[in-house]
Amino acid sequence: MTVLRSTLDPAAPEARAARQAMLEALDDIGAETAKAVAGGGEKAVARHHARGKLTARERIELLLDEDAPFLELAALAGYGSSFAVGGSVVAGIGVVSGVECLLIANDPTVRGGASNPWSLRKTLRMHEIARHNRLPVISLVESGGADLPTQKEVFVPGGAVFRNLTQLSAAGIPTIALVFGNSTAGGAYLPGMSDHVVLIERRSKVFLAGPPLVRAATGEESDDESLGGAEMHARVSGLADHYAVDEPDAIRIGRRIVARLNWRKAAGPVTAAPRPPRYAADELLAIVPPGLKAPFDPREVIARIVDDSDFDEVKPLYGSSLVTGWAQLHGYPVGILANARGVLFSAEAQKAAQFIQLANRSHTPLLFLHNTTGYMVGAEYEQGGIIKHGAMMINAVSNSTVPHISLLIGNSYGAGHYGMCGRAYDPRFVFAWPSARSAVMGAQQLADVTTMVSRASALAQGKPFDEDAAQVLRQAIEQQISAEAMPMVLSGLVYDDGIIDPRDTRDVLGLALSAIHTAPVSGTDAFGVFRM
Repeated sequence: MTVLRSTLDPAAPEARAARQAMLEALDDIGAETAKAVAGGGEKAVARHHARGKLTARERIELLLDEDAPFLELAALAGYGSSFAVGGSVVAGIGVVSGVECLLIANDPTVRGGASNPWSLRKTLRMHEIARHNRLPVISLVESGGADLPTQKEVFVPGGAVFRNLTQLSAAGIPTIALVFGNSTAGGAYLPGMSDHVVLIERRSKVFLAGPPLVRAATGEESDDESLGGAEMHARVSGLADHYAVDEPDAIRIGRRIVARLNWRKAAGPVTAAPRPPRYAADELLAIVPPGLKAPFDPREVIARIVDDSDFDEVKPLYGSSLVTGWAQLHGYPVGILANARGVLFSAEAQKAAQFIQLANRSHTPLLFLHNTTGYMVGAEYEQGGIIKHGAMMINAVSNSTVPHISLLIGNSYGAGHYGMCGRAYDPRFVFAWPSARSAVMGAQQLADVTTMVSRASALAQGKPFDEDAAQVLRQAIEQQISAEAMPMVLSGLVYDDGIIDPRDTRDVLGLALSAIHTAPVSGTDAFGVFRM
């Protein structure tokens, strides 16, 4: 019998405390997410509606199939910066005319949809997701171009947006631009480099330079319509492939374009009607202890996200700080690596490397559930080969070609973050729970190391060491690192693709796995040299 048996008692005091802490964290995240949903605020939205225009989210809603889910990605981009939360862009994966697509919509209620450093970072991440998973890209365009005060941060890297569109097209991944308003200057290349372009009568404005700039540069007198209006591009320049009379018509045409793509997923679920987990998703709130001050069993998480709570564990008695095994999730096969007690030892690293090789041989996607403080340190472990064994695990992760998904549940520190396929190792998707923490090391440990290094430096120079000042500095460092390790900070930097409610974990991962299978899933037997 491979069905997991839960020992969680939701009524126990520690479970109630964990649930309460998680709900409070979700409230904080919900408040920031609401800012992204609000866009430029009530006045800006009202002004936009008064012009007869839909908001970015309303456009997306009409574009999607009825009752189709929308997996919004990087919703908190820009959190903690001087820019609006969300990065002036709404993006995610949704089903359009039966096809899973990557949607990227400028939010014109936020500074006219101008592109700032965070909207750029978010857009480039969306292109990565589209390329790796072979998702058609639909750009819902209405932008005044670059945010000029930040042009030095936007201009040079911003060219990758246009390069990416052409490379997606070259790879056979369709790109579609629905232009709802301004698409000017460099932004004119968004439709210019898309496979399919829809412009709207007396709404779309696509030109490299508007009338004032043309007048200043050449002395020529012109107006918006003759210079870059939809009718001109439909009749004269040929930029427009389709001419819409209004926004709903443009969305209708966009849906028809997708319907005619003859696009097919590489594979579907292997089980058409998967059984749900045997335990309630609501109980996922009660698993992670507040402050991560105690260990928790990741099998309790696995039991509440995989089909029928059925999990075939591999090497359960060896390297027990890492749980590995096979399951299905929404009918898709998946291999799971989950940290059980935080620290990774040599046995865990070798176990992980073997399991990753097995997943590649069977062409099975991998799910990494993070709760690690890193690889074990100390003379005994160094002499036992922890470096070469940790390198073996990272080698396997780096060269594995099956799709990876990372979910940060608890700690994700140091090289353990890398070994568990952190963002730098190109997982197809990275999500986080509100309980997640990620940094070079724990805040207390980092502050201790800094203090010890300062003390040793002072003694080496024969200088007195001010313990009181060191304690003040230590507290400041600990507070800084604690703040920087929080999930909203990391999500604001687009180091993950979104913070999710634990109760939604199964469905979010299911949507991600479905998107992944738009592209072929293929493993490899080519790894770097393993140090034995």
